[in-house]
Amino acid sequence: MPYRAPVNDIRFLMDHVVNFAQVAETEKFSEASNDMVDAILSEAAKLSEEVLAPLQRNGDLYPAKLENGVVHTSPGFADGYAAVAEGGWIGIAADPEFGGMGLPMALTTGVNEMMSSACLSLQLNPLMTQGQIEALEDHASDEIKAMYIPKLISGEWCGTMNLTEPQAGSDVGALRSKAEPNGDGTYAISGQKIYISWGDNDFSENVCHLVLARLPDAVPGTKGISLFMVPKFIPNEDGSLGERNGLRVVSLEHKLGLHGSPTAVMEYDNAKGWLVGPENGGMAAMFTMMNNARLGVGVQGLGVAEAAYQHALAYAKDRKQGKAIGTGAIIEHADVRRMLAEMKADVFAARSIAMMNAVAIDMANATGDADWVARAALLTPICKAFGTDVGIEVASKGVQAHGGMGFIEETGAAQYSRDVRVTAIYEGTNGIQAMDLVARKMMDGGEAATRLIEEIETNAEAAKAHEPELAEAVWSAAESLRETTEWLVEQEMTDRFAGAVPYLRAFARVLGANAHLKAAIHGDETRKRLATFYIKRMLPEHTGLLAHVREGGSDLMALTPDDLAA
Repeated sequence: MPYRAPVNDIRFLMDHVVNFAQVAETEKFSEASNDMVDAILSEAAKLSEEVLAPLQRNGDLYPAKLENGVVHTSPGFADGYAAVAEGGWIGIAADPEFGGMGLPMALTTGVNEMMSSACLSLQLNPLMTQGQIEALEDHASDEIKAMYIPKLISGEWCGTMNLTEPQAGSDVGALRSKAEPNGDGTYAISGQKIYISWGDNDFSENVCHLVLARLPDAVPGTKGISLFMVPKFIPNEDGSLGERNGLRVVSLEHKLGLHGSPTAVMEYDNAKGWLVGPENGGMAAMFTMMNNARLGVGVQGLGVAEAAYQHALAYAKDRKQGKAIGTGAIIEHADVRRMLAEMKADVFAARSIAMMNAVAIDMANATGDADWVARAALLTPICKAFGTDVGIEVASKGVQAHGGMGFIEETGAAQYSRDVRVTAIYEGTNGIQAMDLVARKMMDGGEAATRLIEEIETNAEAAKAHEPELAEAVWSAAESLRETTEWLVEQEMTDRFAGAVPYLRAFARVLGANAHLKAAIHGDETRKRLATFYIKRMLPEHTGLLAHVREGGSDLMALTPDDLAA
């Protein structure tokens, strides 16, 4: 089935669920008028449907490969990338000073979702560059900004992030890559990095790597890490390309999915690099890029979920099997209908949370208001973890809805499941996102979380005049979440961490229910029926999740390694 971009759903959320109007009313984003938003979404939909979606199977069937030190990308990817770059999509949220559009993150999120749905393997490339642009805007010297950002925005150059090493995965502080001063303001970077998405390609003039490394005598751990710009080709003063730098792709990983995206092992051998941000300030600069990527990866999960749902829906409407009423297709069977309803309802919930997160980022950037900053920080781990969990679950249900044909690669259903699986792992595993939520994001004593929960309760109270049964269920769930949050912030970290994943999931369930409730009030009967399904059948999951949270960690940690191996 051809992919169809969900422009109407995205626009409905912006207008009726996440209050995008408040973003457009700020001075910073005053140009994001209704006409501009409609035009941007329409053009992104056209690009995604007509240019990127046809490349989806190519990336899987004809993976990127490394031959004689040269990375060759999947057929059609170069043209697809050129269309993205020439359309200005890489710099959609970037500073106009350097050639970007300067548009809101909420609009960027809608665009990135559509491109992720169409061809995730290729979309991962501009997502990395967008994150690098933001990191350079916030932390780089004026000279580095002027040299690199315009080229990254135009798509002439691509960006990557290089954190992970064989012995330093989630524990970034264990990295060993070295940076030795050259005496001229540059540094010699040496070390090996792994899992580098789009570490090289055959369509951009240059690949610019942001690399974490240690200066001589740096303190151990994350406080001794610095960030460096290390380009594949060293640029001359006029921006033209000079000599090849001392770095290379050692190999490409053989992966479960995302075969069209070359994931590289990178070797740096006294490669010339430039410091980004202060010495030993690398983690702060890299976290700017990572937080951008965490929203983006949550949206990747959402994008795959939408595509997998469309794929399964088309099959279920066409496949005839058994004694089905109505059309005779398997969509008439109750269990198939259940799967499709769960898929659609969760896609809406994940999209809503991503848009809430993006709006909070926009309002924080536009106003500098501390509450908006805290809201954006709170929602980021929820968006990343829930969006990718939904991507995995919806893609799995998509395979199931196909029956035996879902297990056959030619149908394309399995590719979604394989491609999306890594999104729960990279940019911080979903378990780490949950731990971040219950630890760092609760350092305010749960104030940011409580403010958000209270907004949900206020909305539910107002909604009782229109949808009393649905509104009462949402209010009750939010109140349970508030009570558990108050309990949680009083606990030791081991007890918080033991229930971190179910807590995040319960929070997402309540956020999704609030969004569905708004849709039931402001939307048509179709949206009301979907909201009813979600609130009555899926929201109750929060009860068991919060019970899990409040058990703490004693019984969990009482299970010894020997117990688990018995």
